[in-house]
Amino acid sequence: MSESVTGYIDHIIFRNEDNGYTVLVLKGTEGDDEELTCVGTFPVISQGATIEASGNFINHHIYGKQFQITSFTEKMPEDAMAMERYLGSGAIKGIGAALAARIVRRFGADTLRIVEEEPERLAEIKGISEKKAREIAAQMEEKADMRKAMMFLQKYGISLNLGAKIYQKYGDSVYSVLQENPYRLADDISGVGFKIADEIAGRIGIHTDSDYRIKSGMMYTLLQATGEGHVYLPKEELFQRSSELLGVDVSYMEKHLMDLSMERKVIQKEEGETVLVYPSRFYYLELNTARMLRELNIDCPEDEAFVQRRIAQIEKETGTTLDEMQKKAVTEAAGHGLFILTGGPGTGKTTTINAIIRFFEGEGSELRLAAPTGRAAKRMTEATGYEAQTIHRLLELNGMPEEERQGQAVHFERNAENPLEADVIIIDEMSMVDIQLMHSLLLAVTAGTRLILVGDENQLPSVGPGNVLRDIIRSGEFPVVELKKIFRQASESDIVVNAHKINRGEQVTLSNKSSDFFFLKRQDADIIIRVVIALIQEKLPRYVEAKPFDIQVLTPMRKGLLGVERLNQILQRYLNPPEPSKKEKEYGQGLFREGDKVMQIRNNYQLEWEIRGRYGIPVDKGVGVFNGDTGILKTINEFSETAEVEFEDGRCAEYSFKQLEELELAYAVTIHKSQGSEYPAVVIPLLSGPRMLLNRNLLYTAVTRARRCVTIVGSEETFREMIKNEKQQRRYSSLDIRLKEEL
Repeated sequence: MSESVTGYIDHIIFRNEDNGYTVLVLKGTEGDDEELTCVGTFPVISQGATIEASGNFINHHIYGKQFQITSFTEKMPEDAMAMERYLGSGAIKGIGAALAARIVRRFGADTLRIVEEEPERLAEIKGISEKKAREIAAQMEEKADMRKAMMFLQKYGISLNLGAKIYQKYGDSVYSVLQENPYRLADDISGVGFKIADEIAGRIGIHTDSDYRIKSGMMYTLLQATGEGHVYLPKEELFQRSSELLGVDVSYMEKHLMDLSMERKVIQKEEGETVLVYPSRFYYLELNTARMLRELNIDCPEDEAFVQRRIAQIEKETGTTLDEMQKKAVTEAAGHGLFILTGGPGTGKTTTINAIIRFFEGEGSELRLAAPTGRAAKRMTEATGYEAQTIHRLLELNGMPEEERQGQAVHFERNAENPLEADVIIIDEMSMVDIQLMHSLLLAVTAGTRLILVGDENQLPSVGPGNVLRDIIRSGEFPVVELKKIFRQASESDIVVNAHKINRGEQVTLSNKSSDFFFLKRQDADIIIRVVIALIQEKLPRYVEAKPFDIQVLTPMRKGLLGVERLNQILQRYLNPPEPSKKEKEYGQGLFREGDKVMQIRNNYQLEWEIRGRYGIPVDKGVGVFNGDTGILKTINEFSETAEVEFEDGRCAEYSFKQLEELELAYAVTIHKSQGSEYPAVVIPLLSGPRMLLNRNLLYTAVTRARRCVTIVGSEETFREMIKNEKQQRRYSSLDIRLKEEL
């Protein structure tokens, strides 16, 4: 139950101006002069102010008794002493303690009325000019307006933190914005989505069929679809989804879609008999990506005899023999500004990339190599012996201001004005690259620079919106070489052979006579989990010469008996059990423990990191930690309320306890999250789940994550059904259409 305290702010201990979080000391509570430490979020607050606050008493394990404020109202001083204290606190710029005492001595109990109604009379006080008197009056008025606005916002259940953001954005027009169109908040203010705006609108009394509500709900539906990987929605599907969200009939939608088109918030394109509806930004991302790809697609004629001589020389120097398709790949890369190399596991992509690198090195070209994730970049470096970076580091990410986050306007130092300095850029694991990252990359690549894109189009598409690699290949507008031949060494691996069988829809032999592909038939979820634990703790580490933490559990789902959430809680108990020396931090439904394997679950463009050399001295610094980055939780510091994670590539990042919502345990991860990664061994628990999710594409991606051993534990029937099921959830993207239009 909420309690209430009233008093004046004696002093402020700590204040974060970015979010308004404040620790202050309140005096005069309960009619005495005892000090009370209070914590809360205050949009604007000053020493000397008198407040009435609601909240609860808490016992902080370090700082003791505190009052946690959930809402407050600032009360104007009611007597001469309170007025002197308020004016002398520094709340009004230009008035100190001595001047405040002179003002109150002159006007006594009438001081507040004088300041608000007859401010020119302040000039009667020695040391106050007429100009200064007007400035004092203006400040008092501004603070009164702020107090009034915050009380108005609190009336509609708006928190202090959000109220501060709203007032900073709209000022005195906050009243008209909320009463006419509260859905503007979803467009204008970071952290406010349609649902929060809709709650506020409901409290204000906005009708469910309001024009503003329907348009805002339709935009929300489109932007939610981008979170599912779509770049557009067919008009009928947009109308259906919006109708379900808003609880209004589909017949209302057409007029409002036209309004959104007129406002240029959406783009409509006819494709056959279907109308495709895009959020404007994503339409232009695809359109401009297509234009820039076309500009890179220039012929770079090379003498064919010379290229063949160079290939023969590379074969001799490296002791490798390239097959016809690999030689063709080198030739196409040499002769075009844009080239795509694709193929499944064991088909010699790495050998081909190395031959391409050697060819261009021999030409004296400057090369840059990159991949979407730190793990994929590390693998690329190991496979080529050439330093590879993440695409974000290649483009020199420079953080992203808070106000830009909603629009995801990521700021890269490398762009059209400051392009990459390279003759050849090779990007691996292209299936993971979404339309936003591809657009940013192309902005930094000048015509004349060769761009080589490498990937496996049969892998799952990117987590972010778009289907870039597949659309580029399917457009048929660029030189593509697909490697299909499985090389002898790879053909001895059942991981490779079975992955290709799965991809072709052929059934796999489950005799367990293999040395690297095992199937353990179990039908009960708890028994499956016991087997998984035994494999990770006892059997597999010795078999693949790896630590238990290097062996990855991959599962199709987040929820359920064999979902990520349940598996992680169980695996944490066995793989990183509690010890007196290990600090813990409860968060959400679970807890983090020092030594835990963790994963970043959203892009944070501003989180700082450093790589440390000997004696802990930083040797490199930067910003940006990304969805899918994994590492070990090294330390939890209760005093500073921070936790430090060391990621696989050596970057160390410090998280405040509030930022722990960006991390989750990673003993088990979804197959989607494993894209671009490779592990010594993977264990795949498999029982049952939604048919749309349990498909061939997902199984193929999971199996190809393993370097030395795949072990599937569960239902043979589910495994065989997944191979048969080639249906994937349709992803709405149209880069191939834009490319055909451009070319």
